[in-house]
Amino acid sequence: MMNNPTGRLTQGQFSFLPDLSDAEIARQVEYGLRQGYAWSLETTDDPHPRNTYWEMFGMPMFDLRDAAGVMLELADCRKTFPTHYIRLQAFDATRGVESIAMSFIVQRPAHEPGFRLARQEGPGRQQHYACVSAGADR
Repeated sequence: MMNNPTGRLTQGQFSFLPDLSDAEIARQVEYGLRQGYAWSLETTDDPHPRNTYWEMFGMPMFDLRDAAGVMLELADCRKTFPTHYIRLQAFDATRGVESIAMSFIVQRPAHEPGFRLARQEGPGRQQHYACVSAGADR
């Protein structure tokens, strides 16, 4: 993230590409459904790289057979959280555990505040650095 000149959050698949259209999102969801994945939506207003657990929107969608259900849930999520980051995650339960097979951001706020590098002076000449989200200043 620190070397990203555009300032866009780069987490998950497709993060260096332009935002996906709803038709492209639906095609990715269809692909995941063909693989047997279950989809879920998550939101956050603080996308720090160590913040891997975002807030889940609704329940995971285990029993869907087409992308329309996921797209309806995404539309509801966008209405509820118009200024948050929203990501879709596909879970693969074929091995008996739910592991994430696909994850990508489907909505970003109009202004992404980004991160800053904070330096802390320690005893002697020690210096510690931390990546601090601009949302932490609120």
